[in-house]
Amino acid sequence: MKKRSREEKADELRPEYDLRHLLRDGIQGKYAQRYEEGTNIVLLAPDVAKAFPTQTAVNEALRLVIELGKLSRPNKQTGAKA
Repeated sequence: MKKRSREEKADELRPEYDLRHLLRDGIQGKYAQRYEEGTNIVLLAPDVAKAFPTQTAVNEALRLVIELGKLSRPNKQTGAKA
């Protein structure tokens, strides 16, 4: 069996899938802004990261803060605390 050259190995796509043709009108970063809008990445300070080493720990702590915030707000209907 004859060995295939590097060029033959690198281009195993069928001619109808020629990426040079398919991607010629492509725009780099076309969806980057949309992606960033749906992504919330926050860098934690080293001391905070040490206290909350996983994303689960961070999320649980933030959910607790949200719940505590709800308890300290007055009820809009009666004016009393919930």
